[in-house]
Amino acid sequence: MKIAIAQSQSIKGAIEKNIKRHIQFIEKAIEFKSDLIVFPELSITNYEPELAAELAKNINDSIFDIFQQYSDTHQITIGIGMPTGKEKDIKISMLIFQPNQKRVIYSKQYLHSDELAYFQKGNSQTFFTIKGIKIGIAICYESLQLAHFLNCKKDDATIYIASVAKSQKGIEKTIPYFQEISSEYQTPILMVNSVGYCDNFKSMGQSAVWDKKGNLMKQLDDRSEGMIVVDTKKMKAQKVELAF
Repeated sequence: MKIAIAQSQSIKGAIEKNIKRHIQFIEKAIEFKSDLIVFPELSITNYEPELAAELAKNINDSIFDIFQQYSDTHQITIGIGMPTGKEKDIKISMLIFQPNQKRVIYSKQYLHSDELAYFQKGNSQTFFTIKGIKIGIAICYESLQLAHFLNCKKDDATIYIASVAKSQKGIEKTIPYFQEISSEYQTPILMVNSVGYCDNFKSMGQSAVWDKKGNLMKQLDDRSEGMIVVDTKKMKAQKVELAF
C-alpha cells in the first residue's frame, strides 16, 4: 500500500478554493499510485475555531461529491479535515471517502482545553483497512494522548496517522513523542501538519514519517507545501515535488 500525506496551506474560511487545492494534491498522489491520502486538521476551512460553527457542513453535502468521484474513479481513499455538526454540536472531523463505499466521519475524541468552548467530543474511533492493513486515525491533540494510541493498538491497527495543525512549540513536543511510541510499540506513525497562519498561531509543517523502530524516514520543512509518499510494503518513503 502507498500512503500520501499532504502538507498543505489553507485559506481562512475559503472552502471552495481549499477544495481546489486539495484536488491538486490528490491528482499528484494518484500519479504516484497512492491508495490513501490524508490532509491536516480542518484542512478544508483552515484551523479556525471561531468560524467553525458558521463553516460546518454535512459529509453528504454536494460540495464534497468531487472527492467521492476521485475516490471511486482512481481507487484512492481520501481523508480531509472539516468541522461537522450544527449549533452547539460542532465537531473537529475528518471526512473519509473510500472507493464505492458510504462516506465516513471520524470526529476528534480528545479536545484541548482551548477547543472546549467551540467543539464537542467525538464518541467513537474510526478505522479503515486497505490491502489488509488496518489504519488508526488521530486528530492533533489526541495523538499525544497515549490512551488514544493504545485504543487503536487494542483494535489491531498496524499504522497510526496523525492529522494535525501545530505550532513550532507543538511540533517540538510531538516529534520526540512519536519517535518514542513508534519504537516502543513497533508501529509506523505518519504525521501530517499544515503550514501558514491559522487561528492565533502559525502552523509549522515538518510533516514526518517514522518506521516501527522509531527511525525518522522522511520529513518536510516548516514553511512549504509538500507531500510524502510511503510504500508500506517496502517501508520506503519519498518526498514528492509539487509543480502547482
